[in-house]
Amino acid sequence: MTKKQAQESAEAPARVRLDPDTVVRAALDLLQEKGAEAVSVRGTADRLGVRMNTVLWHAKTKARLLELMADAIVAGVSLDGLPDDWRERVGELARRYRSTLLAHRDGAAIVAGTYAAEPATLRFADAMIESLLHGGLSDRDAAWAFWSVLYLTLGLTQEQQALQDTADHTLAPALAPGGYPSLSRVAAHLEDVSFDQRFAFGISLILQSLRPTP
Repeated sequence: MTKKQAQESAEAPARVRLDPDTVVRAALDLLQEKGAEAVSVRGTADRLGVRMNTVLWHAKTKARLLELMADAIVAGVSLDGLPDDWRERVGELARRYRSTLLAHRDGAAIVAGTYAAEPATLRFADAMIESLLHGGLSDRDAAWAFWSVLYLTLGLTQEQQALQDTADHTLAPALAPGGYPSLSRVAAHLEDVSFDQRFAFGISLILQSLRPTP
């Protein structure tokens, strides 16, 4: 290498050393800054200062990038120090899952929009289903109870995060002309933004309904 080449090399900006974790962290930073709709392969590449093909080497498509992001989000759920009672354990896992989703802007939308059969997601699912099986549920009931808890948590958290970016619910104006007496009667409760209380209520209903298989 000539003296000039050595000088040019020393003055050149350091290249970003990319691996899947680096790509996912950049995408999560983009999510936190601009929201789920702004997440893209191009946006992630721009954030890293690299070409799109470089990001695509680690995440072949946008769908794959979202799967990796979802798994990285779920990786934040701690499985340590869980209660011994199986119902309490399932409830605690659901609460930790919800808290982890809320820690990321649009976290529930990212996770709900994927089917990530990735390590962290599988570990979490295995821990919850193990708890349900420990409670004496049949294989089918444990699987379906798991989905029920997951769907409640994802749906309610996604509603909460979406509402943070809008002004108000739109149900009351839609009911104003009349014609929906039952909905009008409970509208205030349907629009209740006490999400923690609604979550606790829903989880309690699910857990109380579960009975060991005879």
